[in-house]
Amino acid sequence: MDGAGSKEVIARFVEEAINQGSFGVMDEIVAEDFVELDPLPGQRQGREGLKEVIGVFRAAFPDIRWTIEEHICEGEKVASRFTWTGTHKGEFMGIPATGKRVSVKGTVFDRVVNGQMKDSRILMDTMGMMQQLGVIPPG
Repeated sequence: MDGAGSKEVIARFVEEAINQGSFGVMDEIVAEDFVELDPLPGQRQGREGLKEVIGVFRAAFPDIRWTIEEHICEGEKVASRFTWTGTHKGEFMGIPATGKRVSVKGTVFDRVVNGQMKDSRILMDTMGMMQQLGVIPPG
């Protein structure tokens, strides 16, 4: 698959799985043995583990909207700079709903092989998110 095809896989994952909550698309574009290289606390590996973590985000931030700001592709790797926004309406990582709206920036590096996401490494501004939620004081 060329770089454009790999970018399309990631764009489809973001739009259909994260933004729309259509988890069935993950059966097609995420490898069963998917590996999250920097998992969230308690996150299981594999496609099912990824479905679970996206479900946690969607339950906590039901209006989540993930926007890819920039995509760069080289070989099997797709680097994306993103911003996601959402309103905290459900428990998230032990934090009860605050009703606060957050905007979180980050980067993610995905590896796409034969049209499927094989592994991923996400780095996002968790500290900024916690400050926006009022869990820790602003810096």
